Amino acid sequence: MSKTLGIGSRPKVIDLTRPPSNFQPHAGAKRLVIKNLRTTSTKSVDEYYDRTWSELDAALTSIFNKSPPSTPLEVLCRGVEATCRRGQAEKLFMHLKDRCKGYLEKQLLPEVERQTGTSNIDALRAVQRFWVVWNEQSTLLRSIFSYLDRSYLLNVKDLPQLEDLGIQQYRHTIFTKSKGSGRQNLGAKVVQGMCDLVSYDRAGQEDLFDPNLLKDSILMLHIFGVYGKSFEPHFLQQSATYFATFAQERSTSILKNYISAVHNLLAREALRADTYNFDSTTKRHLLDSAHHILIEEKSQLLLDPKGLATLIEDNALESMKALYNLLGLSKMQLKLKEPFETYVKVAGAAIVSDKERVDEMVVRLLELKKSLDKIIRDAFEKDEAFSYSLREAFGNFINDKKNTLAYGTSNSKVGEMIAKYMDLLLRGGLKAVPRSLASDAKDRDAAEKQGHGSTGDEDAELDRQLEQGLELFRFIEGKDVFEAFYKKDLARRLLMARSASQDAERNMLAKLKIECGFAFTHNLEQMFKDQEIARDEMIAYKQSLSNTSKTTMDLQVSVLSAAAWPTYPDVTVKLPPEVARHLEKYDRHYKHKHTGRRLTWKHALAHAVVKAQFKKGPKELLVSAFQAIVLVLFNDIADGEHLSYRDIQESTGLVDAELERTLQSLACAKLRVLTKHPKGREVNHDDTFTVNLAFQDPKYRIKINQIQLKETKEENQETHERVHQDRQYETQAAIVRIMKSRKTMTHANLIAEVIEQTKKRGAIELGEIKQNIDKLIDKDYMEREGGTYVYVA
Repeated sequence: MSKTLGIGSRPKVIDLTRPPSNFQPHAGAKRLVIKNLRTTSTKSVDEYYDRTWSELDAALTSIFNKSPPSTPLEVLCRGVEATCRRGQAEKLFMHLKDRCKGYLEKQLLPEVERQTGTSNIDALRAVQRFWVVWNEQSTLLRSIFSYLDRSYLLNVKDLPQLEDLGIQQYRHTIFTKSKGSGRQNLGAKVVQGMCDLVSYDRAGQEDLFDPNLLKDSILMLHIFGVYGKSFEPHFLQQSATYFATFAQERSTSILKNYISAVHNLLAREALRADTYNFDSTTKRHLLDSAHHILIEEKSQLLLDPKGLATLIEDNALESMKALYNLLGLSKMQLKLKEPFETYVKVAGAAIVSDKERVDEMVVRLLELKKSLDKIIRDAFEKDEAFSYSLREAFGNFINDKKNTLAYGTSNSKVGEMIAKYMDLLLRGGLKAVPRSLASDAKDRDAAEKQGHGSTGDEDAELDRQLEQGLELFRFIEGKDVFEAFYKKDLARRLLMARSASQDAERNMLAKLKIECGFAFTHNLEQMFKDQEIARDEMIAYKQSLSNTSKTTMDLQVSVLSAAAWPTYPDVTVKLPPEVARHLEKYDRHYKHKHTGRRLTWKHALAHAVVKAQFKKGPKELLVSAFQAIVLVLFNDIADGEHLSYRDIQESTGLVDAELERTLQSLACAKLRVLTKHPKGREVNHDDTFTVNLAFQDPKYRIKINQIQLKETKEENQETHERVHQDRQYETQAAIVRIMKSRKTMTHANLIAEVIEQTKKRGAIELGEIKQNIDKLIDKDYMEREGGTYVYVA
């Protein structure tokens, strides 16, 4: 709203919505006048500060008496600020310090001492409880005097802040003032009380142990800053005494119990240190002390060969793992190798030299190695040092000639038994694998990683078992013994068609070739080639027969080269006329085709299929040649008639030993196609025999096993002697080769070179090398000149 004031005047607008303002910017400054202002006198100011001081002092008294101050905290805080601003901060601090000191030493300390009781733990509990009280009081004091703490003490280096002051004064009262006043040292009781709590925990006295008190006490000493100076040394000294007593009391027990006790003790000590917030250095020193006392000083007990042998025999894997870990704490785990090797050598030597269980030798050795491999894998953390020790120990006792003295041979008996074990596996397949050696899941997984086949494949499982046998074979120095017996058994398997798997046979041959080289397997490979050639020969022979006449007998002949195969004795036998005619016909065919060759028939190795007619029906009998020769004799007698032992011997020409076991297999075994009169398990020379027409069996084709003659001691010894003799020839050949290339050599150098060249075939004694050198000198291959040998061209 506006109004016009007059003609010719400037219009003026008045805003009636705003109140009128007295501000006149062009009028200049105005004087401010305050009426009735009351001025404060110096006397009034002094009264205020005196009253403030009294209020603060009264508040201190109330707080020390555990009652709330009568003056509001806000007023007290303003009073502290005013006092500090007036320049009396230092005086105020000293007053507060003196009041706190007087309270702690004259009021709180007597109360603590009255409640300490008779035990150190009671003293510890009282000190801890009053520390909580004092901590609450000092927190309230810091809130009241916060301005003093933040403005004055924060900038003064020589004076502590209120929190540090409260800690220092309480610590001084407990750990220093109590001693200086002639009273019993509470600080010592506190430390001992904490150690007593640990002792109760170690002793399992749960009714006396207070875990919360121990944890709070550790924290209290950390706050006081006396943990490392007062508690740690005393605690470590007492712990060392405890460890020494612990070790002394348990060192008389068996190793397994001592290991378990120490392992549990160390675990408890480490857990306690972590649970109750022991300093990391305390934990380290504590465990170092335990390791030194319980492990290093008791190393004679922990490394005792008898104790370790007991653990291994009991298959105490957990105890051995704990033992390995305990020794590892003191970097002593490799010292366990010596007793470990000692056990392996003793246990292995006992197995090798056990004549009563010689047939179980390889199985027991493989069981031993399997258990030791498992120990290294599961207890010794796959430590390669122990794997190497295991190999060294096995090689030591396997090749130690002292272990073979009981068998009357200087050659390794293990080589012979490994060959026989391989023969057992290759003849019987998985059925021949002992249950104790069957691969478990971990073994199969490890085998697969090494490329030994699928876990679900029976051939792969047989391959794994053969590989385990080869692991023992690798330890043998005298591999020629193994070769001789393996060759002998392979020939029997091939000729008798007793191999469980031809693939396994060839796979084994490939493994031996990789392991020992072409020269080792040359004759073995030739045996397989001979059989292939023999099959081709038979095809050609049958084709020639088909062009001339038909035959009633299916003849199969295996022509073998004598150099590659073992030698077999000639057994005299009278063949049935028809068989003899067929053999003569084949002999003429072969000699006509291969001029200059001669066939020697080994009838003891032959086998046949004989068709027989019984009352229950016809059967086909798979028998040996000798069994077949005996059975066909009964075709020439009437029903109900019999043949005597003498009649059979006269008709066959067999010696007693061969005829007795042949008749025994036909008339006394489980499957009896002949009947012996009188009945019995043994064949006598006055017995008579008839055909068992009532014989029956659900199968049409039946195998009648021949009674196998066990290898005689003389035959076994003969094989070992032949190996020994071959080794002498090889040694002489090595000496000639060396001298031919070197011309002159000293005795020591020649001996070393001969050992190096012959060690793959078998270890030879120094005396035998010297004897062979003398033989070559006698044969004028070389001569001796002073201390050297000279080759004679």
